Amino acid sequence: MRGIAGKIAIVTGAAGMGGIGRAIALRLAQEGADVAVTDIKRLPGQIPAEEVTANWQGIHSVAREIEALGRRSLPVYANIASSTEVQAMVEQVVKRFGRLDIMVNNARAQFGADQVLMVELEESELERVLAVNVKGTFLCCKAAALEMIKQQDGGTIINISSMAGKKAVPRRGAYSTSKFAIMGLTQVLALELAPHGIRVNAICPGLVDSGRVNPNEKMAAEREGIPVEVYCARRIKARGAQIPLGVASPGDVAAVAAFLASTDSNRLTGEAINATGGELMD
Repeated sequence: MRGIAGKIAIVTGAAGMGGIGRAIALRLAQEGADVAVTDIKRLPGQIPAEEVTANWQGIHSVAREIEALGRRSLPVYANIASSTEVQAMVEQVVKRFGRLDIMVNNARAQFGADQVLMVELEESELERVLAVNVKGTFLCCKAAALEMIKQQDGGTIINISSMAGKKAVPRRGAYSTSKFAIMGLTQVLALELAPHGIRVNAICPGLVDSGRVNPNEKMAAEREGIPVEVYCARRIKARGAQIPLGVASPGDVAAVAAFLASTDSNRLTGEAINATGGELMD
């Protein structure tokens, strides 16, 4: 795609072996960008078993993959809910590469005790989700935009929202609320940053087969007395049958991100592009 080669990008939430962040980082590198990959530093108990088995080293493994493609990379640990850490992250990237052209806000709060009815949702859980998904995305947008404004030659910001940011999902109230908020943030920034030549868009994925397992799936598998992998595979197959184009892969979302990062989309800003395989049309 045009206009990506030679650019400098940051992709947040890029540690997962099967995640969207990794796929986006690799796609941008394939298109010729140098890519900094960021995530929080995960404790041993937070690392999925399949990643432990594969000796997956999170953002360091992704950085090595990017370098194997002939591009430069920088792994940076950062909690995006902290303004200090976000600012330090951007400063490290600019110090290493000299500038910032593409900001992809993919990081999100992990699913946990927030997957309940809203009337049962603890205030602390709501705050946890909003701190990462809304505040964290805002902080990354702000830090990236200020750097791009300083550079005076435009840039692009891509926020990963969700189908749940357009159509509410029961028992995902905190998540859905946060993703609706990202849509508003995207539109406001698109209007405010347009005079600086900075485009801001969102992607709204539907079901993506990333291999990630959430607590509800673990509990459902335990109730049925089957391995969680079997339960998830069965769920993916059943849901896929309801989606016109089937379940997406992380690479499908990465392709949309690459398009939005390229000059092929230079007339798009403030958009929220569905990547749902036809499950949601608007």
